[in-house]
Amino acid sequence: MDALTAALKVAASGLGAQSERLRVVSENLANAQSTGTTAGSDPYRRKTISFVSELDRASGVSLVGINAIDRDHSAFPVEFQPGNEAADEKGYVKMPNVNPLIEMADMQEANRSYEANLQVIKQARDLISMTIDLMRS
Repeated sequence: MDALTAALKVAASGLGAQSERLRVVSENLANAQSTGTTAGSDPYRRKTISFVSELDRASGVSLVGINAIDRDHSAFPVEFQPGNEAADEKGYVKMPNVNPLIEMADMQEANRSYEANLQVIKQARDLISMTIDLMRS
């Protein structure tokens, strides 16, 4: 396998991984205020994603893959909301353990990584096209 094709495979695996990361972050942000439905029940629990390096035996390159999508087991913050259906007997509601600032930072980082992988694909495609043009001449 030539270097340009290998670069395309690596960048494509990066695109897939960052796309999945963006999906997880979006779910977290969408559920940042999702409390439980009954008194004292647990709210939405933040999702986390981890990656793993995988060797593609056919090409001999290391690709990025999804290791796991897990749950963040940190404590839920509580807010005093006695009228909420999820409030306990003292009027406190467990809120999701989602920090929108952290999620936005994760989203920005994933977006930049996605764009970098996309740029690698564009460059490799241009180089392949230039090589084909040179061979025609």
